Amino acid sequence: MILGLIEKNCQSFVFESLLQKWNNHGFHPTLGYSYESLTTSWEVNPVGRIRLLTQCRQLYTFSHASLVDNNPDWKARLEPLFNFIIQHYYKNDRWLFSLDDSLNILDEKSDCYALAFVMLSFSYYYQSTGDKRALDFIDSTHIFLEEKMRSKQGGYFESYPIDSTVIRRQNPHMHLLEGYIAAYNATQKEAYKTALIDILTLAKQRFFDPKTNSLREFFDLNWAFDTTAGHIIEPGHHFEWVWLLHQSHKIKADPEYLSIANALWKKATQYGLDPNGGIYNQIHAETNQALDKEKRIWPITEYLKALCVHMNNGRSKEEHLKKAISFIFTHYFHRDGHWNEFLYANNQAKEHPLPGTSSYHIFLGLWEVIQWSQSVQKKTNSRVN
Repeated sequence: MILGLIEKNCQSFVFESLLQKWNNHGFHPTLGYSYESLTTSWEVNPVGRIRLLTQCRQLYTFSHASLVDNNPDWKARLEPLFNFIIQHYYKNDRWLFSLDDSLNILDEKSDCYALAFVMLSFSYYYQSTGDKRALDFIDSTHIFLEEKMRSKQGGYFESYPIDSTVIRRQNPHMHLLEGYIAAYNATQKEAYKTALIDILTLAKQRFFDPKTNSLREFFDLNWAFDTTAGHIIEPGHHFEWVWLLHQSHKIKADPEYLSIANALWKKATQYGLDPNGGIYNQIHAETNQALDKEKRIWPITEYLKALCVHMNNGRSKEEHLKKAISFIFTHYFHRDGHWNEFLYANNQAKEHPLPGTSSYHIFLGLWEVIQWSQSVQKKTNSRVN
C-alpha cells in the first residue's frame, strides 16, 4: 500500500504538474526552444544566455516521457526542439555552447559536458521518433570527441578549443558515460560500447580513490588531485555514479563496477546524508566533514536513483525510500509543479528561480522510483495470485 501511494504521488507530480507546467510555460511558442530559466510563478526569467545543455536536457526529458507516458503533448514538443538545436547550435561541424537572449551566438566553445547531453538526448529522441538524423549527429559528436577532445593523459578535455591549464573534472566524464550508455542501448554500436568502457577504466584508475572510498572531483592535467580543490567531493555524484555503474554492469558484467558502486554508496550514505534530512552539497574526502551544508535538489534525486538499483529489496529499502520521498515532497516540491532549487542547511527554502536543467534530474529520479515500485507491486501481486 505504501509503495502504491509513493508511485501515485510521483506519477502525479512528474506528469500532471512538473512536465505539464514546463510544457505550458517553458517553451517559446513559435520557435520551440526551452527557456533557460523561469520564475517560481512560471514566468520567463532571462539570464543572458540560452545553453545547448538546457535544450538537450529538455529534449531528453520530454523524449523519455513520451516513451513511458501516452500524453501526446510530450511527443509534440520533440521535433520542433530537435530542429531548433541542430539549426542554432551546430555550426562548422561542431556544437556551440550558448546563444544570447536574442538567439545570436554567445559562446562558440564546444563543451564536453554539453556534448554528453547531445548523446543522451538524441538517443532518446531517436527511440521516441525514429528520426534517423539523430543517429548521424550522435555519430558525428562521437567522432568529434575522439578526434578533437581526447587527451593523451586519458579522458577528454573540458572544452574545444583546448585549454590544458583548466582544472580537469570527473563530472563531464560521468555524463559522457551516461550519454554513451544511452547511445549504445539505442543503437548497439560497438564504438559506443568501447567508449563507455574506456571511461569506466579511467574512473577505476583515477576518479575512484580507494584510500578514502570516494569519488574525486578535481584534477590537474595528469589526473593528480588538484592542489586547491582536490579534497572536495559531492555525495550527489557518488549516488549518480552508483546508478551509472549498475547500468554499465548490464552492458559489461565487470564485478569491479559493483564493488566500486558499493564503496561509493557506503561513503555517501555514511557522511553525505544530513541527520536532519537531505543531502549535503559537498563533503571533505579525507575528514568526511560537511563543507557545504546547503542542499540543491539534484543530489536527493540521484539518491533516489541509486537507492532503487543498489539496495536489496525489502522493508529497509522501502523505509529509506519512504523517508526520502517524504522529505522531497515536504521541502522541495510544490503542488503546482515548481520546486525549491536550494535549501539552506536548516532545510528552509532559498529563493531561486527554476533552472531549465533541473527537470532532467527530477524526472529521472522519480521515474526510477515509479519503475521500481511498479516492479515490486507486480511481483507481490503475482505471488498472491
